[in-house]
Amino acid sequence: MSKGQRNTSRQPVARVRGQESGQPRQPDMGRSGGGSKPSGRGKPTGSFLTPRNAPAAPQGKPAPAARREAAPINPEGRRAPVNYDTRRAAPVRGEAALQHERRFGNKNAAMPATDAPQPEFGKARREGPAPKVQRAKKLALRAPKQEIVDRSARLRETRVDYSKIEPIRLQKALAASGVGSRREMEEWIEAGFITVNGKKAALGDKVGPQDRVTAKGNPIKLKWADRLPRVIMYHKQEGEIVTRDDPEGRVTVFDRLPQAKSSRWVAIGRLDVNTSGLLLITTSGELANRMMHPSFEFDREYSVRVLGELTREQMQEMTKGVELEDGPAVFQRVSEKGGAEEGANRWYNVVIREGRNREVRRMFEHFGLTVSRLIRVRFGNIGLPPRLKRGQYYELNEAEVAAVMKWAGLTATGQAKTGKRD
Repeated sequence: MSKGQRNTSRQPVARVRGQESGQPRQPDMGRSGGGSKPSGRGKPTGSFLTPRNAPAAPQGKPAPAARREAAPINPEGRRAPVNYDTRRAAPVRGEAALQHERRFGNKNAAMPATDAPQPEFGKARREGPAPKVQRAKKLALRAPKQEIVDRSARLRETRVDYSKIEPIRLQKALAASGVGSRREMEEWIEAGFITVNGKKAALGDKVGPQDRVTAKGNPIKLKWADRLPRVIMYHKQEGEIVTRDDPEGRVTVFDRLPQAKSSRWVAIGRLDVNTSGLLLITTSGELANRMMHPSFEFDREYSVRVLGELTREQMQEMTKGVELEDGPAVFQRVSEKGGAEEGANRWYNVVIREGRNREVRRMFEHFGLTVSRLIRVRFGNIGLPPRLKRGQYYELNEAEVAAVMKWAGLTATGQAKTGKRD
């Protein structure tokens, strides 16, 4: 930029009835003075841009007809202010001017002259996008021994040959690949939206890594368990729900956790909205099914705070079995953990091998006691670490995942082993 341009750009800016003009004031121009027309956004205008041989513009030239038409006369006899977009020849009015003001903060932009009701500020904010959910923090631990680090690195690079992967049901493969839920995939198959190797699929069909699958005409790249799955220990907080989509818009545990790039997270069991504690989440549907199925009898241990106190006879009755609305329920163990001497609350630890809805709470309600707090402290052989605070998660390394898969009686890819679990 030349020196003359810098000096001219520092001259005071003319203001005309609520609008700003980007032209510098010229000493020889009258009230109806013309000056050069804006040549573009960000380009200064004035006599210093006029070519040497170009004839001088006559002074006192009336405003162009287009500009006179752009400023209609209101009933009071005054011309209404008009905002101009320097990038276009046509003026910007109405809703466009309002949007321009909201976006760029132009206080001189004209408000739209309309009688239509404007949305309230509070309502507009409520209908806006939902606030971003804060991600859970990862528990930081000291580095394990070098032997464990080396073994984890070897397991991380290990892959299973596709020829050794057995075919699985079509809806299960689609759900594991993130196309949709298993129930939704069954509906797609029944509707004829899924094809396998060019033929319409039917319920009960199985697919392997060599099959070509399309959904609604689009090819689907199925994902296969050719490596160790991922397992996360999450300390669930009260108020979070264990579901993927909530119609009420509440925070879910999957909103807190990191994204799984090559697979989908599956919760091992559920905890209701008022229950906190250990929640295991994995990318292996086989591991989740193995640990949740009642036939495998995995222990679930809870720490319970009760308003009141159990008697010895009631504790013995809980271990023998209590008849609830949906069938009998039984605790494997019940132990008292104490409480404040003068307080009304008592803490108990209970072990159960089922995961029915609110089963622990209903067991205590059967004896007229109200559970004021419920925390899951162990699932199977995995306990809640004391250092894992509420809202934090810890991802098991490959050596720990391999030990969990072996203990559950599964191979690295989730296939059931022959023989019993250790």
